[in-house]
Amino acid sequence: MNNLQHLKNRIPSIDILRGLVILLMLVDHVRERVFLHMQVADPMVIEETSSALFFTRFMAHFCAPVFILLTGLSAWLYANPVNKPQRNVRSFLIKRGLFIIFLELTLVNFSWFGSYNALYLQVMWAIGLSMIALAALTYLPHRVIGLIGIAIIFGHNALDFVTFTPDEFGYSLWTILHDRGYLFTSETFKIKVSYPTLPWIGVICLGYFIAPIFSSKFETNKRMRILFSLGAFSLLTLLIIRLINVYIEPVMWANFDNLLLTVQSFVNFTKYPPSLGFLLITLGVAFIVLALLEKNDSDNLKFLRCYGSAPLFFYLLHLYVLLILYWVLVSIFGTNKGIYYGVDSVWQVWAISIALSLVLYLPTKKFSNFKKSTHQAWVKYM
Repeated sequence: MNNLQHLKNRIPSIDILRGLVILLMLVDHVRERVFLHMQVADPMVIEETSSALFFTRFMAHFCAPVFILLTGLSAWLYANPVNKPQRNVRSFLIKRGLFIIFLELTLVNFSWFGSYNALYLQVMWAIGLSMIALAALTYLPHRVIGLIGIAIIFGHNALDFVTFTPDEFGYSLWTILHDRGYLFTSETFKIKVSYPTLPWIGVICLGYFIAPIFSSKFETNKRMRILFSLGAFSLLTLLIIRLINVYIEPVMWANFDNLLLTVQSFVNFTKYPPSLGFLLITLGVAFIVLALLEKNDSDNLKFLRCYGSAPLFFYLLHLYVLLILYWVLVSIFGTNKGIYYGVDSVWQVWAISIALSLVLYLPTKKFSNFKKSTHQAWVKYM
């Protein structure tokens, strides 16, 4: 397939949205590297978090939901290529899910710590497990997969009362599915589930369910109406339930004398695991942005589209660039913020992120072009 054909078969709005959240992810990971001395809680403590830091972290909340929603959406598009017979998506999801989990356990984990003294099962772990779960669910009718996804998204908070102690049967499974915690601890090694998987299975199922609206048989205007409706429904539901101050989020919002602090409290949602409020606001905005991108001239957003067409390559590349950069900064300046090296202000986090986005653009573009031109089998897993 030549480059032109490849681009025609890709959907610009999906790549652009993915590229946008990749750059938001970059900002958050720069924060994790050079602003960790001002680490934020989950959910954030409003009184202890500056507004600049709050909204920098808040913007990163959109990354995981969008990645996983688009993973489900892309899985359906893979299974139903334009003008070609259906593909076996089940095998692809299992193989790619296992591959992503392998990367999490090896390259990704090392990139965060520069060692193997601990294993944190994070977003790649959640994506990989969600893909494997979706593979199993593809035996069911398409509509049933959608209903399961919606039921999980709206219902998983009802399971918050279910807890297990580490010595109880079921603790490990429930930690993987719902409760963030340690699977194993010793004096020399520990394993922690940072991303409980059950809510993310709901998100990937939802992505798979809505994917047919992106088929070539669907008119653009109709797709836009559906996406706008999904976004409006999500945000309106969020507003109503949040105002009632029940169920949607374990931590209730509060009125402050300062309007900005009140707004921060209102949108301060739990990410680990993602509460219903967290998913409604992130997915609601994602649907609206996707709708807006439908009529956008993708040539104006080639920069974002490039990142969105090679997400896994960029993910691995930026993690190791940040690791090496951190080592260099520590070797030059030492640990100037307690046990960490860090910058003084949030604006410096953004400045470093913008600089890195420019530096990493060329290698990402080169790999994206390589993906389009090669027939090597391993590349499809990237």
